[in-house]
Amino acid sequence: MTELATAPNLNGLVELGNRDGVDIRPTLLRVMTDLYIQKPKHTEAEDKQFTELSLRLIELVDAQTRAIVAAKIAGYPTAPAAVRQRLLREHITVQSLPEAPSIAPAPVTSAKGIADELSELFFSADAEERRLILLNLPYAALAPAKPIEAGAARESIHRLEAAALGHNNEVFAREIERILAISRAQARRLIEDESGEPIVVVAVALGMPAAVLQRVLLCLNPAISQSVQRVYDLAVLHEEIEPEAALRLLAIWQASHRAEKNSTGPQPAAHQPVYVHEQPRERPEVPSRPKVRWDDLAQTRKESA
Repeated sequence: MTELATAPNLNGLVELGNRDGVDIRPTLLRVMTDLYIQKPKHTEAEDKQFTELSLRLIELVDAQTRAIVAAKIAGYPTAPAAVRQRLLREHITVQSLPEAPSIAPAPVTSAKGIADELSELFFSADAEERRLILLNLPYAALAPAKPIEAGAARESIHRLEAAALGHNNEVFAREIERILAISRAQARRLIEDESGEPIVVVAVALGMPAAVLQRVLLCLNPAISQSVQRVYDLAVLHEEIEPEAALRLLAIWQASHRAEKNSTGPQPAAHQPVYVHEQPRERPEVPSRPKVRWDDLAQTRKESA
């Protein structure tokens, strides 16, 4: 119980299943639905995206998951008609459904299990699903991490940019580990993610300017920088995500790290990274790269839409 008290307040967000070979799709559909119905109103674009993703996942999950989702949708008066009709077509009578099975977490022995499950949910989602999760996280019953002090955040942004422009992923990982209070393995995972949303979450949590984020994305991970369109989409996502969403996801990563430290006994003194190349600090020369004309790209997308 002591460890669980330090975990995020999940409040029924997710059901923990079999840890071996768990299918993430039922959990993803439930979490998406929980996040959707906690927000009282949605834009037309949000409704469209929820409908498309839900209909796709409904085809891939078991009958019990469909029943749970149907029960939740039944109590949400403005739920998309297409989702209601799809569930009814499955011969689920929404108005007379039996009480949905409880989705309280299954028994676990540590907060790390809960935090790991939610972290895996995010990393297992595709770009569309990650965006929907991030846009709805501010409305979830999930305690956010403590905001990072402004001065410390600015200093960290300078260090992260210098590491990215120097293509020094190890220094970048050490700085993320330090400023976000997460594990080194988690920090490396954020950097190596080929879709790029984790770095955008870090940028939002730190208050990183859009121009700095674009330089980081172009220099840090070749899988991202090779696609100008991907960098542009991530820059747009950076403008869309609210700080509350980034801090809630950060709370999940931090909970995993705290539980891991508590389970391994006394820890050495906090790591104080030494950046020899920054004494005195000099901003490294930006590598020669083609300039990304964001306005032209945005206009092209608008004309082709």
